Amino acid sequence: MTKTLTVSALALAVAAPAFAQSRDNVQVAGSSTVLPYASIVAEAFGENFDFPTPVVESGGSSAGLKRFCEGVGENSIDIANASRAIREGEIETCAANGVEEIIEVRIGYDGIVFASQIDGPEFTAFEPSDWYSALAAEIPQDGEMVANPNQTWADVNGDLPSVDIAAFIPGTKHGTREVFEENVLLQGCEDTGAMEAMMEMGMSEDDAEAACMAVRTDGASVDIDGDYTETLARIDSNPDGIGVFGLAFYENNTDTLKVATMGGVEPSTETIASGEYPVSRPLFFYIKKAHIGVIPGLKEYASFFVSDEIAGPGGPLANYGLVPDPELAATQSKIENEETMGAGS
Repeated sequence: MTKTLTVSALALAVAAPAFAQSRDNVQVAGSSTVLPYASIVAEAFGENFDFPTPVVESGGSSAGLKRFCEGVGENSIDIANASRAIREGEIETCAANGVEEIIEVRIGYDGIVFASQIDGPEFTAFEPSDWYSALAAEIPQDGEMVANPNQTWADVNGDLPSVDIAAFIPGTKHGTREVFEENVLLQGCEDTGAMEAMMEMGMSEDDAEAACMAVRTDGASVDIDGDYTETLARIDSNPDGIGVFGLAFYENNTDTLKVATMGGVEPSTETIASGEYPVSRPLFFYIKKAHIGVIPGLKEYASFFVSDEIAGPGGPLANYGLVPDPELAATQSKIENEETMGAGS
């Protein structure tokens, strides 16, 4: 009997979400798009609160969420930054590893822009169809799928420069890639009639969508697995290159980059806030609720991040390029009440 009780007690101890605190700093990882905002907040937090400055790392949304979902305890991160919403499969992985209560925090909005060397070719106006036609791995032609024959931007659209296609796009581990695929490649595929042609060839809608978002691998498009500084370096070394950036990064590098319109709309905080600019997305971070009250300063850091003076209009995040969330008060309340995902449904 004693042995059975001991084993049961041990099992309960292992299953319990609580853990002993043995580190005193908040640990954050994830999206390279959210990284500069989180770094600004972490530095200000360290200067204004009696807690150590949080440690903020990059790595991409998917990598950050993977680390976040590894489990509960001092050896796992407290917050994952993401430039996309957490996926259902990630929520399931989290739950399987004991991370069952997650607080989703939307910090604001950002746009995805298309920028090139300031004195390079005249890349000033794009449509989603241009990017689909330039980067698709295969396109429908005469009732069959063929390898993309387009070699220059002028092959795609006669109004674009006659230079080789050299696109530097976010790698698949970045949340920005998902938005780029859906809002640009898939949209362009639909706009050109390619998706309809694929389905007329017998493809299912899912297969056609996958084909629309499949990117060529012949060197015309290069996946960037690092952050935007790597994309910028590639463009610095290739005058004909064009890269996919977050609006905030572009706005902080206007001395070397010029931006193109998309769908006739110039990217700005105003056009993103209004929804006029077609390639924008919300930015998030995710809090491990089990770590609140255990890791010193975690809730305070999260509340500080979305406070009016930090994330609101005129604050340091807006000054860097974040488009403030008009529903910031609801987000503040969510953190204060420690409201987890699915709690209200």
